[in-house]
Amino acid sequence: MNIPTQNNLKRVVIIGAGFAGLQVAKKLRRDKFQIVLIDKKNYHTFQPLLYQVATAGLEPDSIAHAIRTIIKKTKNFFFRLANVNFINIKEKKIHTNVGILFYDYLIIATGSVTNYFGNKNIEFFSLPMKSIPEALNLRSLILQNLEYALLTKNFKERERLMTFVIVGGGPTGVELAGALAEMKKYVLQNDYPDLNIQRMKIYLLQASSRLLDGMSEKSSKQAFKNLEELGVNIWLNCLVKDYDGKIVLINNNIKIESSNVIWAAGVKGAMIKGFIKEDMMNGQKILVDNYLKTLRYPNIFAIGDIAYIIKNKYYPNGHPMTAQPAIQQGNYLVKNFNYFLLDNKLGPPFKYKNLGTMATIGRNKAVCDFPYFRLKGFLAWIIWMFVHLIGLVGFRNRVITLTNWIIQYFHYNKSVRIIIKPFHRKKKIN
Repeated sequence: MNIPTQNNLKRVVIIGAGFAGLQVAKKLRRDKFQIVLIDKKNYHTFQPLLYQVATAGLEPDSIAHAIRTIIKKTKNFFFRLANVNFINIKEKKIHTNVGILFYDYLIIATGSVTNYFGNKNIEFFSLPMKSIPEALNLRSLILQNLEYALLTKNFKERERLMTFVIVGGGPTGVELAGALAEMKKYVLQNDYPDLNIQRMKIYLLQASSRLLDGMSEKSSKQAFKNLEELGVNIWLNCLVKDYDGKIVLINNNIKIESSNVIWAAGVKGAMIKGFIKEDMMNGQKILVDNYLKTLRYPNIFAIGDIAYIIKNKYYPNGHPMTAQPAIQQGNYLVKNFNYFLLDNKLGPPFKYKNLGTMATIGRNKAVCDFPYFRLKGFLAWIIWMFVHLIGLVGFRNRVITLTNWIIQYFHYNKSVRIIIKPFHRKKKIN
């Protein structure tokens, strides 16, 4: 990999330009370190709004921002578009598809990927929603299957094409279910006047006893109530066992026929080869101490969804795999590099400050859990919009997103119901 060596500067390599990695890349001192950022995409994605891309509410470029425009005109900074294949920890080498790179310090911020819990059929036939291409695939599938439902004369096939099953009742599943229900209520009946949209069914399947496990019970009940009012069929204590592209098999041998299964039931860390079993938590996350340093390698750090802080009494099962912990860990690590590592001093350990959690269920409906109070309804919805709007990278993205939201609010319309690239599922090889 062609990057000049600067003898007077230590090289810090950051793998991943998500919420965590981007904080470090933007704020690390360039007069003290040479910074190399590696990512397999050339843009940063604001993942909390992916579901709006999938449900035709936003175009993908309104929640994405090119990395080179976020960090520009800065000395001692290099970005490389590459896939990391392997880390040779002993030799301090990163092997990528575009060459080998040496590092003095390594920060792993690869984020998370969809967790199918080992079920290959579900992985093949269902659709995840962790990236912009996946959200566009989902948007295409939704619109394509409605078009196919209009054409088919087979009643059973039409029902299957118009049945949508969302697996996972966390914020992603709840927000996606609400968005689909509002499409059905306000948009699709006008788009398809010769198709009985009332036959469209939306199921939200949750393995535990309530929605939004990470939020308060009151917020969980409110989300349940709002979704039911929108016509979503919510099944709790419902474990999906298999899916063959047509039939969803649930515990107790219950079946749902559907051509549209969306998997939002869990994530796991996006691991990179090179670490041994002792370095990882169940092979899904990298073990780090309270300073975000790996346990056996003093020059390697992990932050965000990929990191698991050991012996944390407040979060014994790990921090929430959301944007806030990732951002806070990125900012904390910057301070360590800028002040503590340069002076060979040890600062205070990382402590996550829970600023609250929120989820929107639909138009004028949201729930917010803050440390000392809870909100629901219209005010919670306004706060949800404001927080997500300011979280977007770039003034242009904020303006476009806000404009879309205003138009949709007053016109009950989702304007990007277009199939840019038809979705074709690959044939399964047995």
